Amino acid sequence: MAVATAAALLAALGGALWLAARRFVGPRVQRLHGGGALGLMHGKTVLITGANSGLGRATAAELLRLGARVIMGCRDRVRAEEAAGQLRRELQAGESRPDPGAGEAGELVVRELDLASLRSVRAFCQEMLQEEPRLDVLINNAGIFQCPYTKTEDGFEMQFGVNHLGHFLLTNLLLGLLKSSAPSRIVVVSSKLYKYGDINFEDLNSEHSYDKSFCYSRSKLANILFTRELARRLEGTNVTVNVLHPGITRTNLGRHIHIPLLVKPLFNLVSWAFFKSPVEGAQTSIYLASSPKVEGVSGRYFGDCKEEELLPKAMDESVARKLWDISEVMVGILK
Repeated sequence: MAVATAAALLAALGGALWLAARRFVGPRVQRLHGGGALGLMHGKTVLITGANSGLGRATAAELLRLGARVIMGCRDRVRAEEAAGQLRRELQAGESRPDPGAGEAGELVVRELDLASLRSVRAFCQEMLQEEPRLDVLINNAGIFQCPYTKTEDGFEMQFGVNHLGHFLLTNLLLGLLKSSAPSRIVVVSSKLYKYGDINFEDLNSEHSYDKSFCYSRSKLANILFTRELARRLEGTNVTVNVLHPGITRTNLGRHIHIPLLVKPLFNLVSWAFFKSPVEGAQTSIYLASSPKVEGVSGRYFGDCKEEELLPKAMDESVARKLWDISEVMVGILK
């Protein structure tokens, strides 16, 4: 009886917190991004990895509304096509509402891309280079979070392989197209959890030990080091690259985290109260991809559409260069 009472009190408290949080958090999307002018991205092609759900889907929806031609690079083509159909229907429903300031909405394209397979990344990029005359924005959004120890098709630890190496190869293979389309932008989605990671060059593949939390943090630290080194290499090309953290967001990224059945209702309540929605979490990606305010800005770290400071370990140029060189070897980029 006492347990049931305590649970009821916790639920009531959670409900009250939820109502209070939604009251203040709800308008955050407009406060952060301010909404982009319709047609702002007209004529621009944007590639988003992992665009069929969560942050990627929300980013795609907004950039479509802004007039972009959005390419969804997704591992599961069936799920991607379903998501694309939903996005098209939502876009059409929005277009049916009279709006004197509305511009022409964008186009949506689905392409298969498995970042856990270097073969798939190479095939995807070959198709892109053959069929796409330009690429204005690349958003490295897809990611895996705290999964059990598994390896990619090429034998890399899954989180490091997908979150860093897959995107590393993808970006490098598309750099020529980005340069020829300049001014163009690269946006990298990292995480605040980079703070708990470290680059251990003696065990990048976690052969000696594996901690799923640490390995996720390491992959997100690698994202930042990659961004900063790439920004250095792209100086003078009119191609910018920036990295961001979206904040704690309600997405399916945490599907590998096991929450006890009895705790789930309270966890769901707390997440609704305090976590960002995918639309809210996507605002910094959208901002970096489209806002004139960051034109020419490169090598910076953002959160909530504002530049933030990094820990010294994320700004270590020697580590960034060494990671770049080793990553080239791991993915088989020939100089």
